[in-house]
Amino acid sequence: MPPFPPVHFGRLPPRRVAIIGGIVAAIVVLLILLATVGTSLYVNLLFYRSIGFSNVFATQVWTRLVLFVIFAIVGAAAAAVNLVLAYRLRPSYVPMSAEQRQLEAYRTSAAALRIPLLVVVTVIVALSFGLSAQGRWKTVLLWLHGQSFGVKDPQFHRDIGYYTFTLPFERMVLGFGFAAVIVALVGAALVHYFYGGIRVQSPGQRFSSGARAHLSVLIGILLLLKSAAYWLDRFSLNFSSRGQVTGASYTDVHASLPAKTILVVVAIICAILFFANAIRPRLTLSAAGFLTMLLAALLVGGLFPALVQQFRVKPNAIDLESPYIARGIAATRAAYELNVQTATSPGNVKITTYNAPSQPAASAVTPAATNLANARLLDPNELQATFEQLQQIRSYYAFPQALDIDRYTIDGKEQSYVVATRGVNLAGIPTKNWPNEHLVYTHGEGFVAAETSQVDANGRPIFSVKGLPETGADGVSPPPITIDQPRIYFGELSPKYSVVDTKQPEVDGTGQADYHYTGDGGVDMGSKLGTRLAMALHFGDYNLLFSSTINKTSKILYNRDPRERVQKAAPWLTLDGDPYPAVVDGRIEWIVDGYTTTDDYPYSQRVSLSKATTTTATQAANVAKLGSTDVNYMRNSVKATVDAFTGKVTLYAFENGTPDPILRTWEKIFPGTVQPESSIPAALRAHFRYPEDLFNVQRNLLAKYHVTDPKAFFNGNGFWQVATDPVQNDTAQAPYYQEFQMPGESGPEFNLATSLTFIGRPNLAAFMAASSDPSDYGTIRILQLPDDTVIQGPANVENAIRSDSSFSPQYSLLNQQGSRVISGNLLTLPVGGGLVFVQPFYVQSNSTAGSAAESYPLLRYVVVVYGDKVGFAPTLTGAISAALSGGGGSATSPGGTSPPPSSSQAPPTSSPVSGTLAALEAAVQADFVAAQKALTAGDLGAYQAAVSKAQSDFSKLLAAGGTPPTGSITVTPSPTSTPSK
Repeated sequence: MPPFPPVHFGRLPPRRVAIIGGIVAAIVVLLILLATVGTSLYVNLLFYRSIGFSNVFATQVWTRLVLFVIFAIVGAAAAAVNLVLAYRLRPSYVPMSAEQRQLEAYRTSAAALRIPLLVVVTVIVALSFGLSAQGRWKTVLLWLHGQSFGVKDPQFHRDIGYYTFTLPFERMVLGFGFAAVIVALVGAALVHYFYGGIRVQSPGQRFSSGARAHLSVLIGILLLLKSAAYWLDRFSLNFSSRGQVTGASYTDVHASLPAKTILVVVAIICAILFFANAIRPRLTLSAAGFLTMLLAALLVGGLFPALVQQFRVKPNAIDLESPYIARGIAATRAAYELNVQTATSPGNVKITTYNAPSQPAASAVTPAATNLANARLLDPNELQATFEQLQQIRSYYAFPQALDIDRYTIDGKEQSYVVATRGVNLAGIPTKNWPNEHLVYTHGEGFVAAETSQVDANGRPIFSVKGLPETGADGVSPPPITIDQPRIYFGELSPKYSVVDTKQPEVDGTGQADYHYTGDGGVDMGSKLGTRLAMALHFGDYNLLFSSTINKTSKILYNRDPRERVQKAAPWLTLDGDPYPAVVDGRIEWIVDGYTTTDDYPYSQRVSLSKATTTTATQAANVAKLGSTDVNYMRNSVKATVDAFTGKVTLYAFENGTPDPILRTWEKIFPGTVQPESSIPAALRAHFRYPEDLFNVQRNLLAKYHVTDPKAFFNGNGFWQVATDPVQNDTAQAPYYQEFQMPGESGPEFNLATSLTFIGRPNLAAFMAASSDPSDYGTIRILQLPDDTVIQGPANVENAIRSDSSFSPQYSLLNQQGSRVISGNLLTLPVGGGLVFVQPFYVQSNSTAGSAAESYPLLRYVVVVYGDKVGFAPTLTGAISAALSGGGGSATSPGGTSPPPSSSQAPPTSSPVSGTLAALEAAVQADFVAAQKALTAGDLGAYQAAVSKAQSDFSKLLAAGGTPPTGSITVTPSPTSTPSK
């Protein structure tokens, strides 16, 4: 006999098994969801604590949570109360019909599921409302803390703050009100129909008294909400796009505004009729009122304004729209801080008539001219490969795709430099494994700077700061820029996450694994099992949990991109796409420009950030493209810094003399997170640049809004456009940072400059520059050119260069097999009362068999365009001389305006030279001459043979480290014999 009687388990019914399985699956999914959300919240909390911005995280979470709960309850209550009410108002007797007999069968089947269905529907509605509302946390906080602008709109005379902070909240609440009533109305109608309160096909009354009263009240509430919407629509006319500018136009003010007021009254009357229908049946009257409202909306709200626009405004548009255009001009300038200086009012935009001749005075166009001497020969968007080949030092370091421009004062003189930091290149580490990728190769190292206007004899940058450890240009003396902490733990090329201060030493700049992180950045994780588990789940990496190399003092670094760190610290900012490094008091700091924006500034022109800020510069991987958000207010009111070693984030207010109510509001929401402008160190302020993205938006606006006369604005008289890039014709030319002197100023300043052309014409219309000088920061100067003098624009200049009879053959030959020509930035510079254009050209070898030193761009030619003369040479001095001599080439060696190259770089060469190089250079020179003679004679066969031989000789010359010969091609090809490309 067995010790225990056998136990027989009954077999569960399939339906119950399915229910139990569904419950278990739901619980598992819920647990996974909670674990994922909880882990993300915890990891974010640790990050915010590590950067000292816990209040930002707490305010966001609590605001989102409160909004979720409030609106979830409101949505759930609206659904549940009306569903239950509809059920209780069901008729006790329903006349039978085919429709009702079919429904009765469903009623019987659904009786047991009534409560579960109610719960499911209520939960779904609650989640929908709660999740939608929590995403609007910024709108709610701005409404709660909104500050006054101190300026009233010209139509309704309300403070701008009402439109920026209050109106969006009112529309949000109204939208949720509509959603709640519509959900309640649809749900109640379905329940009434299901239980016979609404009988579509049955004889007799279509609605029971309970259904009629219930639905009438809901429709009445909906109409009251519609009347409120019409009322708010009145104020939204300040954002109308009907006229020439954003804002209420003549038709909006004289037709749409009274129409909206009438519709408010009509909607209220219709609501009253439906409320009356709930008490006593007046369905016909209620329906008539509703149709009347629809007809009024069509005729009064739609047709009437259209008729006014067509027959009143169009024939008299200039006169009728002028006052409203004037409003738009004033509001747009105020919103984007484009206050044009006049004789009676100050402003940050100074427009000067610049009567530039088509060709400047020759006496002023000299190599010693300030603006030409500082001309930027190093294009930061083209020289990443050059920097990597010459200054990468180790394979596991790399430079970002687009380098940066900044300025430093050395030996009492301010100069512009191409600057960059070495980031981590995990693809270049010797052995790829988890410890190497996350524990050993944890940081980049070093700051590199090369003066923008200097190259050595071989066309290479001259690095004022270079090497590991950093030295000066000679490779021995200390660098002119003191760097106390060169390690880059937080940068544009930092790994996703690294664990530092472990038992495994980190590889440092010496190339040895002999360093342990000593900074206070990152999150402590070594002694906390919960933190290690959370990090392992968050990054999907179990090694973080089980690695024995991680000790009690270890820290994990994540969210390491400077832009990402600032965005988390200040989620209310729109950030510039291009952070840049600066050495401030011996430390490398990333500077990130932050913008306060809104699309709720009345009468101001809306701009798509994506379109306005897209240029040739935004094609680089490390330059972020701004989203497709539309804004009509934009201020660079915050300068943020991120310490490259500790990751510390600091936000500085930077109103620059113009109070920003949006910044003040966010400071009130997150007190203590933004430091006052007075606390900005002078050494840091000296490196503030006028930001590119703001400048791109402003130049697009000033192309139109420099026009002050409303009638001229209406006709488009005098409108400009941003010059397209002369090489990539479908993209706007990127502005450029350059140290130069604007006419009328006492000396050169660090400016961000651009060219503007006439609408539909390639001719230059204006030259625009924004100053970054601390004493003059934010001043925008525009040189407005006369429209009766033809000044070449960038496209004209590029065409003149490419088609120049002397330069074109050289360009074509260099761009053949074995090498390619890279066009650098085309600069427009005010010189001698006119404009001179400067463009560098680089040559990069395509040969993989040649020397590695030839696989990066080198400066080979500088082209200067002076009036209709094109001069080119390997040096700026030579190019200027060639242009002044009537155009053509000049045979001087690279580096003619540069100091001697350092001992660590190849010594300068001159042409001709002895030995093999001399023979190769002579051969290439002879090939050039033979090709030109054949071309002039129209002998295309001989021309092709000479070109082929030149390609071969030229490749040999580059491989041998030689310099291309220049300047001897002076024969003009016959127009009829020029071969096609």
